[in-house]
Order: sequence, then C-alpha cells, then structure tokens
Amino acid sequence: MHLGEGNLYLGLSDEGRVNLPLKMANRHGLIAGASGTGKTITMKVMAESFSDAGVPVFLCDVKGDVSGLAQAGAQSEGMEKRIDKFGLRDSFSYKGYPVAFWDIYQEMGHPVRCTVSDMGPSLLSRILGLTPAQEGVLEIVFKIADDNGLLLLDMKDLRAMLGYVGDHKDEFSATYGNIATQSLGGILRALLPLERQGGDLFFGEPDLDIHDWMRHAPDGQGMVNILSCVKLVQNPTLYATFLLWMLSELFEELPEAGDQDRPKLVFFFDEAHMLFADAPKALVQKIEQVVKLIRSKGVGVYFVTQSPGDIPDSVLAQLSHRVQHALRAYTPAEQKAVKAAVQAFRENPAFRAEDVLMELGVGEALVSVLDDRGVPGMVQRTAIICPQSLMAPCDQASWNAALEADGMAKYDQAVDSESAYEVLEAEKEKAEQQAALDAERAAFEAEKAAFEAQKAKEEEAARKQAEKAAEAAQKKLEKELEREEARRQKEADRRKAKIESQLISAGGQILKRGLMGTLFGGSTTTRRSSSRRRGW
Repeated sequence: MHLGEGNLYLGLSDEGRVNLPLKMANRHGLIAGASGTGKTITMKVMAESFSDAGVPVFLCDVKGDVSGLAQAGAQSEGMEKRIDKFGLRDSFSYKGYPVAFWDIYQEMGHPVRCTVSDMGPSLLSRILGLTPAQEGVLEIVFKIADDNGLLLLDMKDLRAMLGYVGDHKDEFSATYGNIATQSLGGILRALLPLERQGGDLFFGEPDLDIHDWMRHAPDGQGMVNILSCVKLVQNPTLYATFLLWMLSELFEELPEAGDQDRPKLVFFFDEAHMLFADAPKALVQKIEQVVKLIRSKGVGVYFVTQSPGDIPDSVLAQLSHRVQHALRAYTPAEQKAVKAAVQAFRENPAFRAEDVLMELGVGEALVSVLDDRGVPGMVQRTAIICPQSLMAPCDQASWNAALEADGMAKYDQAVDSESAYEVLEAEKEKAEQQAALDAERAAFEAEKAAFEAQKAKEEEAARKQAEKAAEAAQKKLEKELEREEARRQKEADRRKAKIESQLISAGGQILKRGLMGTLFGGSTTTRRSSSRRRGW
C-alpha cells in the first residue's frame, strides 16, 4: 500500500495524497478518536503499508478484530468505489498478510514466555509493588541463586528459591545481609496476583527471542505479529509485567541505529487507555523512557486510543504523527478534550480544525505527519484508504494456515529444564532420604539397645534363676546332709545305746560273777587255778 519509494500512503485530502515518510516513521505517533470512528481500520491500513514496505509490525489486539490481517479482504461494491476514489486500481489487490499469532495464555497463538532471570529483580519488584526492604531481599535471593548456579526460569523456581533462602536465612544473612522473614512473606504474597492472572504461563522456557518479531516473509514483506490481548488486558498485573519486559528487552537488545530509510520494527498499542489506566508507576516510567529513547534504535511506537487525554503528557509530547478521528463533545469535559486535541496540530488556514473534528465521518480523520525533513505538516482533513485484508476477524482456516506457516512452532512446547526448583527438590529429597536413613539407623540402634537390654535382663534373670536354683540345690543338699548326719547320728546313738546296753548287760554279768565270787570264794577261774595247783 505504500506509494513510491520511501512513503506510506495514508489517505486522500482535498489537497491530494497524504503520505508518511518511512524514514520518519520511528518518530512515533497517535491514532485517536471516539468509538466506531475508524481507528482500528487506520491501524490495520498502516500495518499493511509497513509490511508492504518491508517493516515488521507488532500489534496488541485488544478487541479480537485485528486477525483479519491474515485473510484477504472481501470484494464489494463499496470497496470497488473506494479503490477508484483513492486511485489504487493499479496497485490494489485483496490479500492477506504474513501474520504470526501470539498469546501469553496459549489459546489464540504461540506462547510468549520469558524467564524469571530475564525479568530480573528490579523490574519484578516494580511490577509487584515491593517496598524497598522487600526489593532488597529479592535482590539477595537472585544473588544467592546466581552464586550457587541455580537457574530461575519459572514461578516454581522463584518460590522454591524464596523458601530455600527462608530456611537458611541465618546462614545467608552473615554473607548477604539481613533477610527478614516478613520481607520474604511479603514477596510471596505479592506473587499471588501475578500467578493467579497467568504468571505461571508467562514465565518459563523457551523464552522469546525478540528478534523473532523482526522477521520478514520470503517475498520481503515484514511479518505482522499479533498478540491476543482480549484476556490479557483483563489481568493488569500480567499485562504490565509483559509490557515492561518487552520494552526493556527491546531497549537492551537492539543496537543504536541512527537515522535509517525505514524502521526496524513498528509497534501498535490498541486501546492504549487500558494500558495507562491504573498502570503501575514503574510501567508508565518505563514507557516514557522507551518512547523517548527507542527512536534511536530504529523502532516506532504508535498508540491507538479514544482521546489524546488518555496518554500521559510526557508520552504524548513524543508522538509526532497524529491521526485524529472524530470526537464527540456533549459535555464541558468533552469540549475541553476537543480543544486540547486540535491544539496539537499545525493550523491549516483552509478550515477550523475544532469544528471539523466534530463533523468527521467514519473513516475520516485530521492528519498531521512530519515531512521528510522532520517538519510537522499542516493538518489535513483526510479520508483514510481502505485495507487490502479482511476488515472482520479472520476465519479458522486462515488462522490455522497462519500458525502453520509462520515458522514459530518452536515456542509451542514448553521446556522444563533443570533449574532451581529441580535442584532444590533433589537436595530436599536427598535430605529427606538421609533423614529417613538416620531415623532408620537410630531406630535400629534403639532396637539393638533394647535387644541388648532385654538380653542383659534375660541373662540377669537367668543368672538369678540359676543362683536361686543353685541356692535351692545347696539348701536341699544341706538338708540331705543334715538328714544324713541326723540319720548317722541317730544310728550312732542307736549303736552307742546298744553298746551301752550291751556294756551294761556285760557289766551286770561281770558284776554278778564278781559278786558271786566274792560271795563264794573268788572267781571260778581262780578256783580252777587253785584246784589245778592243788591237783584237783
């Protein structure tokens, strides 16, 4: 859709064609207007023109209607009239563009991931709204992980690392500084909203190479990268996290380019009021920084919103190209917004911009762009050219074909590399196994001690039983000996008594004979002796 070398054809005014010089396209721009005035069509037309000029494009699709870029537009009587009106008959063709669909939630395109380490403690702290003390502790956690070779890739790695540091905080505090339990708890609590909104899907591997958004189709057209934000914008913490990472990654990865004949990459942020509404201060500051400095990297940024007032003044001041669709002014505040919008334009003496702004029809806009010397052009009432792609969302077949042809399938399958979680879990398991082994060994030793004690007890009981038995046997023996002694004594006494009896008996006989001898002249023996002597 670009006209001539070095220009983008935006539309047709009373004074002729309105062109945007390609070499000035990195000066950033604004597409504004009330709902239903044609902002999205203007964005799609510009995206098509950039792609035709060989410039890769990135779009945030908030409403889900930008996918039609992947499918050829539908011919109609109205379209044919517009083609002739804009003088496009020789160059216009209904066609789809090389599109790569992306979705953090992995529902409407290839996943977009980054690692926790890539995000870093500073950006993460800003997103989570951490206090200075909590940010300091998070810095320590990242440092400990780095010093110990523990990779922080996904949310479970970060949680595992926070738990590990908490378990060993006394040990680490001596080296890295004070680690308060309250700060660790605060960080864990701050992670909950991010996890609930899909942070576990965003953080991980394979992480996106930002250069994959800067590719070209085989025919030289710039790839149009469409990020589904229908669900993402409903989760502001994750949306801010993604944008902070993306802008920081672009700024850090891309080298200084200086002035070039065309941008390296162009960004469109649709429904930008959602981007800045209730946005964390850190995000607004980062956007301001990037918008101010990324021009020199060869990147153009375009915000699409309902009113210029939706954009912070510090950012708005950096937007050199303005496409202002109709605004409605029914209230004093709305009238004030209209006046503020037209004040940004270089006045055209042919009409009063404030009046025209409220009279514009669908597809019309007040346009002011820089010329090839960087001078703001006078505002022009412009009819925006028609897109070559489908104005409505694309059908399923076109969506599937785009996914298969974009060459980004390498991101579809998540990779769970060995990282902090796996290492710490392995150490934990090892410690648990060692504890179980120690407990088993202690139980064995206790059982052994109990066995030894029981054995000693039984041996002591056996010894006492043996002693008791021996004592009983001894007593029995002693009693038997006593009985035997008593029997012997009794027997001796009996024999003694018998002997005595015999003695008494014999003594009686002797005594008797003695007495008889005495009475009858001596003893018989004496008598016999005397008789022999006498010759008896």
